[in-house]
Amino acid sequence: MRLVVALGGNALLPRGKPLTPANQVEAVRGAMRILAPISMQENLVITHGNGPQVGMLATLTAQAGAEFAEPFDVLDAQTEGMIGYLIERELRELLPALRQVATLVTLVEVDPKDPAFEDPTKFIGPVFDKDTAEKLAADRGWVVKPDGDYWRRVVPSPVPSAVPGIHTVDALVESGCTVVCVGGGGVPVAWDQVARSYTGIEAVIDKDLATSLLAYQLSASLMVLATDVEGVYEGWGTPAQRLIKTAGPEYLRSGHFPAGSMGPKVTAAAEFAERSLNGEAVIGALGDLAAILDGTAGTRVSRQYSGVTYY
Repeated sequence: MRLVVALGGNALLPRGKPLTPANQVEAVRGAMRILAPISMQENLVITHGNGPQVGMLATLTAQAGAEFAEPFDVLDAQTEGMIGYLIERELRELLPALRQVATLVTLVEVDPKDPAFEDPTKFIGPVFDKDTAEKLAADRGWVVKPDGDYWRRVVPSPVPSAVPGIHTVDALVESGCTVVCVGGGGVPVAWDQVARSYTGIEAVIDKDLATSLLAYQLSASLMVLATDVEGVYEGWGTPAQRLIKTAGPEYLRSGHFPAGSMGPKVTAAAEFAERSLNGEAVIGALGDLAAILDGTAGTRVSRQYSGVTYY
């Protein structure tokens, strides 16, 4: 079975912990202990987020002055390589020597006229109080928005339209290699018709939407969007909250889910289910991955389901 698993931010940095190398390695090691046995049984592709890491790099390079500030396509590539290295290193420690793992810095094509560039929404980097965030915005030309009780920088998050290197990923998967790719949503690029080449774009693509596109183009049987909750709740945080067991994509699209948390995952799961002939998307906890593969955990989304059922 072709299985694509997207690791959420908490698989790379637990909530409330600072972005130190030790904390990141510890989190990645724990995630790989779960994924290593799966990679021995299935054709596994791993994707991951990069929000905290790319935000920190952007902040550090900005401090050096405008002349030295790296563009976001380069920052995305740097974090994709760094996080992919940690994942591959820890995974290789747990797999037999002959089991192959490959990490790819992956281009992902976007439309430079995407409306997302007019209204940045992707949170990156650390949190600030309102006064600090507004001062940084004024000093550095950032756009900042409230994120819960704090404020954070936001950047454009255009919709991914193609993965130019998909045939390379497909060939590696077909050979039995575990592949780490489309990290942080991939490196955002646009095709220049005049120059006949790709141009880097200042953005951070949502990793769940990029994973959905990748899974579809790979004809994956199952796409798992791993997070730190059991699945999708209707009425989250209210006395009437219910954990969804199965849903058709049209049902999920009709719901109301927070744009900054579960919303992108719901959209990505619905898109994969709509595009795929027989594929299924699941949103659930990484620690429940074995049960997800058994069909007993997570919120499952497929065209075969009509309406909604609950646990």
